[in-house]
Amino acid sequence: MKLFLIAPEAAVAPTGTGQSAGDRQWRRILKEPLLHFLMVGAGLFGTYHLLNPEQPNSVGSRTIVLTKDDVRQLAISWLAQGRSTPTADQVKGLVDQKVTQEILFREAVSLGLDRDDEVVKRRLAQKMDFLAADVANMQEPTTEQLQTWYAQNSQSFALPAHATFRHLYFSADKHGGDAQATAAVALKLIADKSPDASEVSALGDQFMFQDHYGDATPDQMSKEFGVDFSKALFKLSPGQWEGPIQSGYGWHLVWVDAIDPGRVPTFAEVQPNVRAGWIEDQYRAIKLTALNEMRSHYSVVVPPIEVSDFEDLKIPPGTSNEFEVSAQ
Repeated sequence: MKLFLIAPEAAVAPTGTGQSAGDRQWRRILKEPLLHFLMVGAGLFGTYHLLNPEQPNSVGSRTIVLTKDDVRQLAISWLAQGRSTPTADQVKGLVDQKVTQEILFREAVSLGLDRDDEVVKRRLAQKMDFLAADVANMQEPTTEQLQTWYAQNSQSFALPAHATFRHLYFSADKHGGDAQATAAVALKLIADKSPDASEVSALGDQFMFQDHYGDATPDQMSKEFGVDFSKALFKLSPGQWEGPIQSGYGWHLVWVDAIDPGRVPTFAEVQPNVRAGWIEDQYRAIKLTALNEMRSHYSVVVPPIEVSDFEDLKIPPGTSNEFEVSAQ
């Protein structure tokens, strides 16, 4: 038996294959699933950017473009502050400020400074709110729509009652528990007298506000004299002394010159206000619909709320009352 020793470097590929070790290595690499994934991803990424080129003024862009309209708006803002027409240098300064602001904004966003910032969140929420208002303002109602809406909401446009009256005041501080009785005695003395008679004014005490009121509304009288006085006042008959009526200050004898019971105005009288009310109503409806749609995409987790958890809360010294919180 004869043995033949063949050095490794003398080995060759089987006849007819024509493959070297390098070729076999490349074939193995080309069959790797990871390579296929990277190639497909690169293709999709390139296709997306071809179909959706980056806008010059997007947050991630390094290009800032100002149009002529942008520059005009800067000039208008300048004039709105009561200044004269800006010079070319002043306009250049405004443009520089605008560009600086845009650069700082983009850099801040790239650093994530907009995250977890309550001021930024509130401003963005307000801008979303304004979008709903803009949509509502774009809708121009027809007269028929306004008339239908007014028929359903006419009470909100009702004109309040008005009363013109005079009064004699009897102080609880001065007369104590006898103030009501003193006023009742005075009523008998002036029952048939005109409110302009000199002896009438001499009977009452000096009042800190007015003795004569013209076109007073129930709300105004409630704030000044109290709810009970206001209710009693608008039930009185004009042209005679009546009372005593109690207020937060004491007792009063009242002479009513005139009372206008109030009314609901006609559509024609308040049409501009009706249009504004209709738009406000549309705004609320659009906002609610949009908010409900957005809420449907979120899962909200809130811990149980107990009032006792907040009874010992204290505002830290030096804390700014910067935020306005409302429960809606």
